[in-house]
Amino acid sequence: MSYLPIQKDPPRLQKKFQQEVIPEMCKQFGYSNPYRVPRVKKVVINMGLGEASRDPKSLELATRALSKITGQKPIPALARHSIAAFHIRKGMTIGLKTTLRGRRMYDFLDRLFHIVLPRFRDFRGLPVSGFDGHGNYTIGVKEQLVFPEVSFEDVDKPRGMNVTLVTTARSDEEAAALLTRLGMPLKEGI
Repeated sequence: MSYLPIQKDPPRLQKKFQQEVIPEMCKQFGYSNPYRVPRVKKVVINMGLGEASRDPKSLELATRALSKITGQKPIPALARHSIAAFHIRKGMTIGLKTTLRGRRMYDFLDRLFHIVLPRFRDFRGLPVSGFDGHGNYTIGVKEQLVFPEVSFEDVDKPRGMNVTLVTTARSDEEAAALLTRLGMPLKEGI
């Protein structure tokens, strides 16, 4: 069994947050205490699998792809109710979910901001309409092939996913300032 080497230094994005973002946010918003500065608490990645109830191989391929993208095994999202029109029974797997925190979260955000988002076709920045009013931001990814970890052999069909960045910000303005300083390419206008 192979073990990952212990990495002592924090990820690049976490260093940037501690050394650059905290002082800038304290200056802009007038925080007297650096612990009042909003932070990214977690990143939740959801992938819907409507056909997984009829095709177990698609569930396996999607699990493998999401594991490569996030670095950890996703948990299945189960149907809460039976829906006859969609051939879904209560308890069937209809999606996958992964929650990233700490080191994996910062590594994922670094790859998302600097590698994945620029690979979108005709990308000119993320819209500010992705904020939910409480400081959280959701990005819709149309297919998993924009991630460099996923190869064409691992994919039977393109699947989309939602990436939600959960912050401790109290407003969308604070969250936008935090995320743009971390490197997220937002369009102007919040």
